[in-house]
Parts: sequence; structure tokens; C-alpha cells
Amino acid sequence: MNFQASLLAAIESSEIPLRFEPGAAESVAIPVSAFLRAWISSHIPPDTGSPFDDGWAALAAQLLSEIDS
Repeated sequence: MNFQASLLAAIESSEIPLRFEPGAAESVAIPVSAFLRAWISSHIPPDTGSPFDDGWAALAAQLLSEIDS
């Protein structure tokens, strides 16, 4: 499942009045993606060497790569 494609599909199926305008879904998706990227990035733990923090950082990296793909 591709995040960007899923986000665009959700926006296009919503009742947003601008959804019929060309590029409206992409215009909405850009700030949503930026917000998610910033929120996930702010929760990346410091590199403490603990297995828990390493797992959390790996999850954050995976989520960020899905947002950007």
C-alpha cells in the first residue's frame, strides 16, 4: 500500500468541494504529508543504543520513507 496513493484516494473520495478542480487533491495532500513528516520526525528518539529506541527509530524511518514515496 502506497501512502501517497492512499492519501489521494481518500481525499478524492471525500466531500471536499474542491475535489472536482484539477490538482485539488494534490494541493490538499502536500500540507497533510508535510505535517505527518514533521510530526513523525519530532518523535524520533535520540540514539541511546537501547533496542526499544532503535526499533522506534526504525519504525519512524519506515513511515517517513512511505510518506516520501
